[in-house]
Order: sequence, then structure tokens, then C-alpha cells
Amino acid sequence: MFLKNKYLINKYLFNLSTKYLKENFVLRQHHIMDVNMQKNIYETDPELFELLKKEKKRQECGLEMIASENFTSLSVLQCLSSCLHNKYSEGLPGQRYYGGNEFIDEIELLAQKRCLEAFRLSSENWGCNVQPYSGSPANFAVYTGLLEPHGRIMGLDLPDGGHLTHGFFTNTKKISATSIFFESMPYKVRPDTGLIDYDKLAEDAKLFKPKIIIAGVSCYSRCLDYKRFREIADENNAYLFSDMAHVSGLVAAGLIPSPFEYSDVVSTTTHKTLRGPRAGVVFFRKGVKYIGKNGENIMYDFENKINQAIFPGLQGGPHNHAIAGIATAMKQVFSPSFVAYQKQVISNAKRLCSQLQNLGYKISTNGTDTHMLLIDLRPTNLTGSKAEKILEAISIACNKNTVPGDKSAFNPSGIRLGTPALTTRGLREDDMDKVAIFINKGLQLAKEITSKSGPKLVDFKHILQTDTDILRKISKLKNEVEDYAKTFPIPGYELY
Repeated sequence: MFLKNKYLINKYLFNLSTKYLKENFVLRQHHIMDVNMQKNIYETDPELFELLKKEKKRQECGLEMIASENFTSLSVLQCLSSCLHNKYSEGLPGQRYYGGNEFIDEIELLAQKRCLEAFRLSSENWGCNVQPYSGSPANFAVYTGLLEPHGRIMGLDLPDGGHLTHGFFTNTKKISATSIFFESMPYKVRPDTGLIDYDKLAEDAKLFKPKIIIAGVSCYSRCLDYKRFREIADENNAYLFSDMAHVSGLVAAGLIPSPFEYSDVVSTTTHKTLRGPRAGVVFFRKGVKYIGKNGENIMYDFENKINQAIFPGLQGGPHNHAIAGIATAMKQVFSPSFVAYQKQVISNAKRLCSQLQNLGYKISTNGTDTHMLLIDLRPTNLTGSKAEKILEAISIACNKNTVPGDKSAFNPSGIRLGTPALTTRGLREDDMDKVAIFINKGLQLAKEITSKSGPKLVDFKHILQTDTDILRKISKLKNEVEDYAKTFPIPGYELY
């Protein structure tokens, strides 16, 4: 009886204490946790939510033709908005400066593994770092790791289709940090063909003696000759660094030449043709470089240099939610639909190119091998800035761009068009015919505005915004574009 009573008393006390703990926990939760932490954004910040809805509607109703943009998958977006955002994890897997990273380590190792697999690389011969915040930090980390301050690099000049991070500077100013902290000399394309002048690159490299030669583009629609780049690099005892940010999805699908066969280091973004998160990856050779004179193995030394340049050299804690996004995006590379998508990207670009040529437009390099093309507007007496403005007004997003021969990146003579985002939405070759017609109508309207405004962009904008007849024509064409665009879905979250 005593034991039974003791059991009942203990059970009563246990239940009482449990009830107290639960009530106290709820009470503490009420006092400690901000009630807004568990509310949706449309409840906590309706002003911002309205702007999100407007941007979502703009993407749904418009034609996104910026070559560096794409729509990422729902699974990538879920990673980006996950609890991984909350964690600090400075350092590499197994070598963190913070505790509590056992699962973060597994995620990062998975991302590394899938990155290598996506490009058919052996882990014995290649390694990668998935921590760069984007493509520009990735490139700067390569220079920082492999060069001394003021080390010499050669990259494609920005007016000829190169990227800012490949060392761009003007006659009066060093524009990119790459040109500020390192010494850069550009190589060029041939003005008559728009194609890279490899012979002149080889000639100039012998004089400049660069430590790194960059094979990479931002607006160049032809495949690169990585073998020729390698030969020029070897002639000058230079590293070959390939920036495949724009074309990495096409490379992963095996549709265009791969830089890995000839390069020492390769970088990429993951959000363009790869359709992943906004992030970057650096790949580097590892293992035996060559056999020394005495039979000893001379090893590649890129791994530690590049890893340390990324952290602690240039970055702090990696963005773990983006790294998870990289992991799941790289998994999608292995699906048959990914290869079919990349084939369609190229087919769409070629079709768009041919249709615009049929309409009388000049295309730089006279075509495309990839996902992008560059319209040279000089024969039309339009500038890239005017073309960008009128197309934006009718819900077609593109970007003004220099063409070979331009003197200033601030007054470009062309526009760059890309097909990755439209292809993600399901547009095919026949749809490119319609898109070409929309673009042509917009550019013809720009010529009409210029006939009223004269050459100055400020006057062009004034007519664009105030002329009643022009506004009516813009509205009519914009409605045509948007009615067409809305018939194609976009991936992601629905906003209500």
C-alpha cells in the first residue's frame, strides 16, 4: 500500500511538474520569441510583399532575354530559404572554426562530389571549392591564390566580349579590381569577323609574359579553342584559367567543348545555363603534375592556394543555403531532361539568330554556337542604350552591350540576347520566330522615336515617356508581348 501510494504521489508530482514546465515554456515562448518571427511576409511587411508580387508579375508577363539570367527550380529556391541560412561554418569540411557543423559538412561534401560528377571529373585529378559567393569573387580568388600582387594576366577585352573580372581598364581608369591589384593586358577579336585573334594573342603574350591567360567570355557567341589557349599558355609558362560561367550548362550536357581537358583552373557561376543558385565554384587540378628529373612526383599546388584565398583571404562564412542549392542543381544535371533543355537552348539561339538575320540585322561573328547572340546595331543608326530602353518598354528584358570596334562601354552599339530563361519556360524554335518579330517591331519603333528625338538618349527617353502617339504604339505592342508571355509558366513559388 505504501509503495502504491508512493507511486501515485510521484506520478502526481511528475504530472504537475510537466504541466508547469509546459505552461512555463509557452509563457517563455510568448515573452521571448517575437510574434513576427512566425508570420508570413504578407502579414509583417505588406509594402515589400507588394513589390515582390510586382516583380513576379513582371517575370511572368515579360520575355527575359538577358543571357546571364535564368529561372531556377523550386528545389533550389527551397534550399535558399531553408534553415541552412542560419549557420556559420567558416573553414572547410572537417576544419571548421565553429561547432555544430556535422550536417553542414555533409552538405558541402555532397555539393563538391556532385560538381565533379557533373563535369565527369575524377576526384584524384580534380578538386573544387563551392564556397565562392558568385562568379566575380571566384575569379578574384583564383588570381589571389596563384599570383603575387601586380602579377600579370591576359583576358579578352570587355568591349570585345570579355568580363569585367578579366582585367578591364580604360585609358583613364582601372575599372575592375582585377586591373587595380594585378597587371592586365587584353587580347582582342578581329574587327572584320568578331572572332578571337589567337595569333595576335600568341604574339602579345610573348611580349607581356603573363602568369595567367584567361579563356572566358561574357558576350562572345562562339566556342573557345581551349587547345590553342593551352599551347599559348605553355609557350609562356603561364597557367590556363578558364571562366565557363556562361556556358557551364552546355559543357555539363556535353554539347560544346569542355575546358577541363586543357585548363589548370576552371571557374563557373551556377545560376546561368546551370539553373542553380546565384553562387560560384572553382575547380582546380590536383595530383601529379609531372615527373621530376630525379624521378620524383611533382604535384599540383593549386588546392591549398585557392582554398586559402577564398577563406580566409577574401570571404567569411560560406552561404550554406546556396551550397545546398548547388548540390541539388548539380543533381539535376544527370537527368535526361537537363540535356534536352540544353540542346533546346542552343537550337533556340540559332533559330533566333537566323530569324533576326532574315529581318536584316547584323549578328556579331555571323552566328552563334551557344546560348547567346550579339546584335550589332550600327547599320540601323540605333544605339544599344536606345534598343534596351524600347525593348524594356514592351516587356522584353535584354542588355545593351559593346560590339567589336566600340570605343566606350558606356555608349555601346549592340544588345546581347540569350535564350536560357525563355527555354526554361518552354519556348521552342517556332516561338523564337515570334520573339524575333516582337524585337523587330520594338527596334523599328525606336527608329521612329529617334527620328523625332534626334541622337541624344535623354531626348529619346523624353519622347518615349511623353509622346501620345508613341505611348499608344508602345502600349499596343507591350500588350501583345505580355499576352504571349503569359501563356508560358515559370518555376518557383506562387505569390498570393
